[in-house]
Amino acid sequence: MRMWVNGGLRDADEARVSVLDHGLTVGDGVFETVKVVGGRTFALTRHLDRLGRSARGLGLPEPDLDEVRRACAAVVDANPMPLGRLRITCTGGLSPLGSDRGDAVPGLVVALGQATRRPDSTAVITVPWTRNERGALAGLKTTSYAENVVALARAREHGASEALFANTVGRLCEGTGSNVFVVLDGRLHTPPVASGCLAGITRALAAEWTGAQETDLPFDVLDRAEEIFLTSTLRDVQAVHRVDDRELPGAPGPVTAKAMRIFEERSGDDLDP
Repeated sequence: MRMWVNGGLRDADEARVSVLDHGLTVGDGVFETVKVVGGRTFALTRHLDRLGRSARGLGLPEPDLDEVRRACAAVVDANPMPLGRLRITCTGGLSPLGSDRGDAVPGLVVALGQATRRPDSTAVITVPWTRNERGALAGLKTTSYAENVVALARAREHGASEALFANTVGRLCEGTGSNVFVVLDGRLHTPPVASGCLAGITRALAAEWTGAQETDLPFDVLDRAEEIFLTSTLRDVQAVHRVDDRELPGAPGPVTAKAMRIFEERSGDDLDP
């Protein structure tokens, strides 16, 4: 396995990041996960646009997107695989211990890991913790992911693959690494970005291609939705067959199945939509 670390390709056992990198000491960094199919990236331009937005929101220097593209191409070429997870991470670089940033060049790491196709449906749980829709990191894809680690561990303990959050005012928000869609009276809805959810790339494409509405939804909509599905880079569109103790028999239902079909067709037609 070869990866890009701060300017060049390195073998995995020789790749090094300083223990004083701000991304390690305080989680001061941003990242993107990009799907790679047969050696080709999907929606890379959209992912790089969001990487830049996240960096600006965190106050990091704007990433050199030409360098990031070169790094992605080099890593993908060096690690052929049928389906992969390409991880792009930009950090605050060498900094003093503590929250203050140093003046070093930001760090850039690009790595690729093998992935497997997701099942057509999955189980999710709800968690008592909330997303802060007014927080400094709301809507940014940062490396400060410990909250998601805790919630996802709870999901695994309950036989689920994802945990869903409300925001501070009790509205449906998102999963640890996914966006959520619900079907009400046969119509498709997803929480707006104002809820505090990440503006997911797959979420945006699924909404555009299916005509889903952005709707401010109460968290208990999960108790009555006719169908529920998740979207993310590696899930694409994935049906939900259980929320906590509530079963949704027959998942994927007709609306979800149509969304899955549309996404597969449209994404296959254009790898950089």
